[in-house]
Amino acid sequence: MKRVLGVYSAPRSHWVGNGFPVRSLFTYNSHGKPLSPFLMLDYAGPADFGPAEQARGVAQHPHRGFETVTIVYQGEVAHRDSTGQGGTIGPGDVQWMTAGSGILHEEYHSPAFTAKGGTLEMVQLWVNLPARDKMTAPGYQAILNQDIPVADLPDGAGTLRVIAGDYAQRRGPAHTFSPMQVWDMRLKQGSLTTLQLPQGWNTSLVVLRGTVMVNDTAVTREAQMVVLDRDGENVSIEANTDAVVLLLSGEPIAEPIVGYGPFVMNTQEEIDQAITDFNAGRFGADIAAH
Repeated sequence: MKRVLGVYSAPRSHWVGNGFPVRSLFTYNSHGKPLSPFLMLDYAGPADFGPAEQARGVAQHPHRGFETVTIVYQGEVAHRDSTGQGGTIGPGDVQWMTAGSGILHEEYHSPAFTAKGGTLEMVQLWVNLPARDKMTAPGYQAILNQDIPVADLPDGAGTLRVIAGDYAQRRGPAHTFSPMQVWDMRLKQGSLTTLQLPQGWNTSLVVLRGTVMVNDTAVTREAQMVVLDRDGENVSIEANTDAVVLLLSGEPIAEPIVGYGPFVMNTQEEIDQAITDFNAGRFGADIAAH
């Protein structure tokens, strides 16, 4: 079994723009080494929004040096970026955006969701890029719910969606720059599931709904995270209630992390260059121009 290193609760929520009340379960400042290649996870909602005429969200902003992964559980989010890509994602869909050398993007509630209101629930995960790939060309993967393989867990314990990586001979559709598993699980009350992961990988379990017991020792509830040791290969999850759990596991990127707001690089000089490039308009055309 992978030893439990700790159980962490999300701090109070804060607003990102005017559309996303989020709880940051971890950042690279709090869990840089034990969770590499993952940099940050914001859990937005569940939050109820009434109908509105003006879309709520986050205006144009830059990123460089990593990827953002948005998983929608309830509601709809619309995205546009400086490469001309965009679209709307709804329940079960994933937006995997590679900022790479630099991208401008904006995220708002979709027009339909804005008009009718409803419950918004989503996760945004930041995934680090190895130094060799930090200046790769920006890219965008729109991964629809219907394109994500779903595996039944043994003994009727629930289901596992393979967003990235592999499980039970099913391969997730996400292209990644370093080896990782991103699994979205629905567990049934009273079930016990044992999962096998590579020796030496960092692993965490994020509980979005319900209560689970991890490795017979760590009770974990809604908006809490379990961090596991790199040593060992197995993790057991006993669901005390019906639960939604996100498993993040990956091969560590053993490189320095230097971050400044929306830029995550390896050195302060690279951060300074990112700021210079952004101020000089080198991140692409203004989104409004598309």
